[in-house]
Amino acid sequence: MKVLVTGGAGFIGANFIKYWLDNYPSDTIINLDKLTYAGNLDNLRAVDNLPNYHFVKGDIRDAGLLDKILPEVDLVVHFAAESHVDRSITGPAVFVETNVVGTQVLLDAVLRNKVKHFHHVSTDEVFGSLDLDSGEKFNEQTPYDPHSPYSASKAASDHLVRSYGRTYGLSYTITNCSNNFGPFQYPEKFLPLLITNLLRGQKIPIYGDGLYVRDWLYVEDHCRAIDLVIRQGKVGETYCIGGMTEDINNLTVAKKVLALLGQDESMIEFVQDRPGHDRRYAVDWSKIKNELGWEPEYDFDRWLEKTVAWYKQNEWWWQKLLSRAI
Repeated sequence: MKVLVTGGAGFIGANFIKYWLDNYPSDTIINLDKLTYAGNLDNLRAVDNLPNYHFVKGDIRDAGLLDKILPEVDLVVHFAAESHVDRSITGPAVFVETNVVGTQVLLDAVLRNKVKHFHHVSTDEVFGSLDLDSGEKFNEQTPYDPHSPYSASKAASDHLVRSYGRTYGLSYTITNCSNNFGPFQYPEKFLPLLITNLLRGQKIPIYGDGLYVRDWLYVEDHCRAIDLVIRQGKVGETYCIGGMTEDINNLTVAKKVLALLGQDESMIEFVQDRPGHDRRYAVDWSKIKNELGWEPEYDFDRWLEKTVAWYKQNEWWWQKLLSRAI
């Protein structure tokens, strides 16, 4: 099988490419990535020299380039997206261009080139926010209620994919995942920011009161889930993917990282909250568990320990990113 992965030099995309080539070594992968600030070919050193892996630098909005790549491609797995909420607040236009227009151009090219299946990777943030004490969780029937330019742009891309299924007969699946963490995650994101700050002796910033709740999903578990949905999921269906069974707030996560690195709570620095900060995310992932048999391999504490160890052992990777002018 020939697979196009968009955004494959990013955090989740790179982990997915390595996962796929490890598990399906006879397949061919084309990685299309624009190499924005978050794209990093160091993420793919492990596969760079494989004969069935090919990197193409380019933009998903480039229809001509897509028409050169897509002939004979069987599957498109679409990760390419601007994904940082804070950046979407200060500069929303690029999020609309990449996440909405880019997805539309890609979908048109997929139809023109008769690609067999399109898998769209999305986020639980399209559902909005939950009350801290509600006990509710997002599921596949939750109405969309995005609260940031980022989540609004991802919601729009989800709707585009579904509309191409209904209007043009596109074979597609969608996954809405929770907050990923693990190796090769850009240091501006919450968990690698905590870890790399502490490794450099710097305090860790916590928004507001620190009681914001996120569902944490280890990136390798996410890759396994996408694989299952592509191979065994129902065409035209959406699957929510989360990694937690109980809520955990950001302050508690920070304290766990401090403990793993042998530091105390004096390293916590509470900072001004960001605009429109969603209070709580929680994901009901019973559909993918019941229908496809997926569940996280380990619990959050075990995956967090492995993640902290990876950043300790791979300072070469993240130190150079901190010096980038972004």
